[in-house]
Amino acid sequence: MAQIYKIDGNFDKALFAGSSCAFGVFDGVHKGHRYLLDAARDTAAQSGGASIALTFDIDPDEMFAKGKLKKLLSNADRIDRLAASGVDAVCVLSFTPAFAAEEPLEFLKRTFGGHAPAHLHVGSDFAFGARAAGTVADLKSWAATVGCTVHAHHLVSADGMPISATRIRGLLAAGQLDEANKLLGRPFALHETVRKGRQEGRDMGFRTANLVTAPERCVLADGVYAGYAIVDGVRYAAAISNGIAPMFADRTDANCEVHILDFSGDLYGQAIWVEFVHRLRPMIKFDSVDELIKTVMGDIEWTRTHMKVDSKEE
Repeated sequence: MAQIYKIDGNFDKALFAGSSCAFGVFDGVHKGHRYLLDAARDTAAQSGGASIALTFDIDPDEMFAKGKLKKLLSNADRIDRLAASGVDAVCVLSFTPAFAAEEPLEFLKRTFGGHAPAHLHVGSDFAFGARAAGTVADLKSWAATVGCTVHAHHLVSADGMPISATRIRGLLAAGQLDEANKLLGRPFALHETVRKGRQEGRDMGFRTANLVTAPERCVLADGVYAGYAIVDGVRYAAAISNGIAPMFADRTDANCEVHILDFSGDLYGQAIWVEFVHRLRPMIKFDSVDELIKTVMGDIEWTRTHMKVDSKEE
C-alpha cells in the first residue's frame, strides 16, 4: 500500500519534484483511471522519480452539485483503492471553498509550490481552478515554464466509447451490470456497516445482513443480484436484494439485504464489502409471503450453483 499524504501546512511539497503524477478525482478507480495511474508509474520508472496519485479529499461536485451527486465509491474507499493501485504515494488536497475559488494558475502554484513534477498525467477533458476554467491547454502552458511534461490521455473502451465514471453510473442505473463491471475492471461493490433489520428473514429460512446505503451511493438499479460478500477478508457467495422490497417498504430503511451463503456469525456493527456480479431479476411485488419465499430460495440456489468461491481469503 502506498503512503497517503494530506497536503496541508506540514506537507513537504519537495515530494513532487521530479515525480510523475496522475491527477484527478478518480471516482470508482475504474479502468480508465488505472490506465492513468499505470502511465504515471511508467514515466516514473523512466525518469527515476516517485509515482503519485494526486486527488481531492472530496469529490468537488459534493460542493457544487450537492443533492444531485452520485458516487461509485466513498471518499475513504476511493483513496484506499488509489493507495492499493501500485503508485508510490497518494497526495490528497483539501477541497475547500477558498481552494475552489482560486484561478487556474494560482491553483497550480498553491498545489505544487516550487516543486513541479517531471510528468503530469490527466484525462483529455481535465479542468481545474475556479469555475473549472483551466483547460489542458492552460496546463501545458504552465508546464512549459516549469519543466513539466503534460500527458493528456483520451480514455476509451474497446467499443470506442469513453471510459468515465459518468458512463459507468448510467449503466448501473439502467441495470446493465455486466457492461459497467467491464469498464470498472472489477465488480461494482458497496462497503457498508451491517445494521439490525426486521429479523424476519430467519423465520423465512434466509437470514440477511441489512445495509443502509447513503443516497449518493445508490447508483445501482433496484433488483436481485448474485455476487459475493467479503467478511474479515474472507469471500462468500451472496444473494443480494438491492433496493427496498415492496412488501416491506413500510417496515424498513435497509436498502440492501445480503444473504451470505454458508455464514452464520453475528455481523451487527461490522463493515463488509458486497460485490455485484450478475443481475438475476428486477424487484417484484409478491402477492404472498409463500411466493416471496419460493422465489428467494430460487435466487439463493442459483447463487450457490453459479457463484463459486475458489479461494476465500482476500
